[in-house]
Amino acid sequence: MTFDLALEILGFTVGLVYLWWEYHADARVWLASIVMPAISMWIYYSKGIYADFAINIYYLVIAVYGYVAWKRGTGSRKERKPRKISHTPPKAWLAAAAATAVLWVLMSYFLVEHTDSTVPYIDAFTTSLSIVAMWMMARKYAEQWLAWLVVDVVSVGLYFYKGLVFYPVLYAAYSVIAVFGYRKWLRLMKEEKA
Repeated sequence: MTFDLALEILGFTVGLVYLWWEYHADARVWLASIVMPAISMWIYYSKGIYADFAINIYYLVIAVYGYVAWKRGTGSRKERKPRKISHTPPKAWLAAAAATAVLWVLMSYFLVEHTDSTVPYIDAFTTSLSIVAMWMMARKYAEQWLAWLVVDVVSVGLYFYKGLVFYPVLYAAYSVIAVFGYRKWLRLMKEEKA
């Protein structure tokens, strides 16, 4: 077994734990969000998937933000309430779409002009949308699952094309779970409001 394959298996395993915690809206998802990027950075860089490599730096930072946001909740210090699952407000959808588009253009340009990437546009797209999806998750918007569904489906093809063995399977599982996760979060949201 090669070192890269062992790392991919470890990343796959942590990814499954991450998925379980995300599905249940468990704040421990953010702890897995710290471990998984460290593993994935090595894998993506060695495969020349540079935008996915770079986004894992962001994942480390947003994991800390997300953990604090979920644990700290909302309101002033004296009136803290746990952060609840909610629908994405219209202004946030507009901001998310604009941010995804701008990031996609900028990353595509960078990857085409400054790297040897063989998949610059797809890599930039999944990375751009992932940045936005992670922010949506940190805000505990239920529709983060829909953004992840798009990322996951596209990533299955990308990782298969790049010769990865376990990550396409992981992201196929993520795709299926995204559908169920969205439905689960909608149910949890109703329960929180009751």
